[in-house]
Amino acid sequence: MLLSLSACHKIKRNYTYQNIDFKDEMRNFVEQISAYAKTQQSGFIIIAQNGVELLTTTGLPASPLHLDYINALDGQAQEGLFLGYNSINSPTPTETTTYLKQFLQKAHNIKKTILVADYCFEPEAILADRDSINNNDFIGFQAVSYALNNIPAWPIFNENNRDIEELSLASNFLYLINYENFSSKSQLIEQLTKTNYDVLIIDLFYNKDLPLSTEDIKKLKFKANGSKRLVISYLSIGEAEDYRYYWQSKWEAEPPYWLDEENPNWEGNYKVKYWESDWQKIIYGNDQSYLKRIIDAGFDGAYIDIIDAFEFFEQKTNL
Repeated sequence: MLLSLSACHKIKRNYTYQNIDFKDEMRNFVEQISAYAKTQQSGFIIIAQNGVELLTTTGLPASPLHLDYINALDGQAQEGLFLGYNSINSPTPTETTTYLKQFLQKAHNIKKTILVADYCFEPEAILADRDSINNNDFIGFQAVSYALNNIPAWPIFNENNRDIEELSLASNFLYLINYENFSSKSQLIEQLTKTNYDVLIIDLFYNKDLPLSTEDIKKLKFKANGSKRLVISYLSIGEAEDYRYYWQSKWEAEPPYWLDEENPNWEGNYKVKYWESDWQKIIYGNDQSYLKRIIDAGFDGAYIDIIDAFEFFEQKTNL
């Protein structure tokens, strides 16, 4: 009888974590992704979500910036900075906000764009959140669900008719990476073209076998008011997702050595040993890689998620 993938991961593997600096390995991975992308397409935008400890040399807020890493980024994003860190509409604990802001402010001080995705749907919470984001000179999005599966009905904050050809010019963004509420790819594209968001952060794939086309992306690069905007693709580099094109059915019986435990909070998402070359080849560096598909589709950049996977391995090896 074949073991399930989750069962396979309970078997102790002959794998050593000695002498691995998990933060540095993630920094190196992001730096390599950025270098490859910018070689393929001049001006390609790289935004890192969460994992703010990577911004400084020691991972502490008082330390100097890690210049090689931060120079690889055009923007730094943070979820739940003011609202929704623990639950939707719930204010993020003050000590958490203060801690995160110390890192974000360092990046902001050297002209990196800071994007904040907070989670709330109550009108008063939305207004308060927008004030907090605006007062810090960040740009923000208020998501009604952690699933990031809809376009909010409320008016866009800081809506404008400017051409947005650089991330630093943006005043707002939409974060939509789950298309379950859209009955077809054409409906998705139609709904997005009716918006005036400065930046769209979306997924390359409508479903596992149907990516957005270059023509789709061209349409999305214009707001409803006719001005230009940026279209950025989501890209998870710290977890493998079993609904992606690269997933192989044989992994159910024989998981690759770089595949680790399933994320208990997100079914079908598996931690990866992101420093291993076989995983990295899936992400970037060749014509079959995920990043090359994003570039070839015509996206302006990549929004890189699960940067904070280093936390999982640091905790695992300290048990």
